[in-house]
Amino acid sequence: MRKNLKKSLLLYLCTGPVFPPGSIAGAVEDAVRGGVTMVQIREKEAPAGDFYRTALDVKKVTDRFHIPLVINDRLDIALAAGAGGLHIGQSDLPLREARRLAGKALFIGVSVSTPEQALEAERDGADYLGAGAVYPTGSKTDAGQAIGLARLAGICAAVRIPVVGIGGINAENAAEVIKAGAAGIAVISAILSRRDTEAAARALGSVLAERHEIVP
Repeated sequence: MRKNLKKSLLLYLCTGPVFPPGSIAGAVEDAVRGGVTMVQIREKEAPAGDFYRTALDVKKVTDRFHIPLVINDRLDIALAAGAGGLHIGQSDLPLREARRLAGKALFIGVSVSTPEQALEAERDGADYLGAGAVYPTGSKTDAGQAIGLARLAGICAAVRIPVVGIGGINAENAAEVIKAGAAGIAVISAILSRRDTEAAARALGSVLAERHEIVP
């Protein structure tokens, strides 16, 4: 999976507090049909049992479409559910400890907002970085002040591992995030706040395809 990780990061869907009608797994499936290339389950407030069951439901979708499932924060749930990856923030379990416990079972991404944090994460063994919030966002209450495109570009230039931009990204500004050096975009509300998640994902995918000069 690590060999193809950069390609999988292109259109990265994170679950969040707002969903269209129906189940999380159903919304994710529609989004994947629209072109999402990776899915992260982010359930900050959910009890462990509910989080685990949600992960299993979504994993059925990601397995069927052969794309990676990532679990936010919870190493235990990532391992128990058989996810492909783990994503951690600056205040979560330290990366070195997560890597020691996970071994080669998971690829690991780390949230960063400065080049210094990016370099530290790369040195400690991160497989990819989530940089942001690039733009102001209401989907992540812990996102902090927006870093902007210039700092995103600085983070991308500082490391050799792929970087995903996250925070306030939509079809109107996604191309600028890729232009700054990001391997892909991570979104929540740009897809999951829309009633038609498949169409929303397809619109974002078209922008990314055009930026990369490939056929959608």
